[in-house]
Amino acid sequence: MRIAVAGATGRVGRHVVDVLEARGHDAVPMSRANGVDVITGAGLAEALTGADIIIDVATGPSPDEQAATEFFTTATRNLQEAGSRAGVRLVVVVSIIHADQLAGGYSVAVVAHEQAAQAGPIPVRILRAAQFHEFVEQLMAWGRQGEMVYVPRMRTQLVAARTVAEALVDLALAAEAPAGPIPEIAGPRTENLAAAATLFAARRGETVKVEEVRNPDDPDAEANENGVLLPSPHATLAGPTFEEWLDQAPIRRRTNAES
Repeated sequence: MRIAVAGATGRVGRHVVDVLEARGHDAVPMSRANGVDVITGAGLAEALTGADIIIDVATGPSPDEQAATEFFTTATRNLQEAGSRAGVRLVVVVSIIHADQLAGGYSVAVVAHEQAAQAGPIPVRILRAAQFHEFVEQLMAWGRQGEMVYVPRMRTQLVAARTVAEALVDLALAAEAPAGPIPEIAGPRTENLAAAATLFAARRGETVKVEEVRNPDDPDAEANENGVLLPSPHATLAGPTFEEWLDQAPIRRRTNAES
């Protein structure tokens, strides 16, 4: 089967391509590095020629609500329109668990992504995922101030990007859309973000102190602390845990130039 992957060089996309190829499918990587731009539409028609399915894991460069919303809605419209012309029969989209229960920021853009996808001419299946293991390092970088790393108070059920990729491929290849609520994928246990960041820093050989904080300007701070990002009872839970993932993943040590 020929399956196009939007965001193929990203955190999840590269795993989606690997999983598809390992299962014997013709994966078509779509990213600017491959000459395909989901925002301008450049290269889309050629990439989607003969494609049966699109797996959309593309993300924009900014977590800002307005910028991310514009990215998602524009990219989704282009994928739906070009895919429809090419005869694509299904689009599979990755989303975030309980994004629709949050009030601001990136979560609003994610909900707009879901809505834009569902409004298009091609049938859509959505998979809502917990925060990725790889997300921890990114949040640490955003909150780094010298020897301190500030991360938001957050309870989540961290999941590996590879695990999410496998679930997306399963969803894309399923004979029928799943009945019931939108499917979810999460890791096997609840994690505290600060504890995960502390463990990551130790594995990286850093002596920084990790401190959890509440952003007074974040309308979702209390919800994040209270576990709104945790999976629903119907979610699929799959390993590895964050600690197991650290055991398997090559963790690059931070250099003095990055300090």
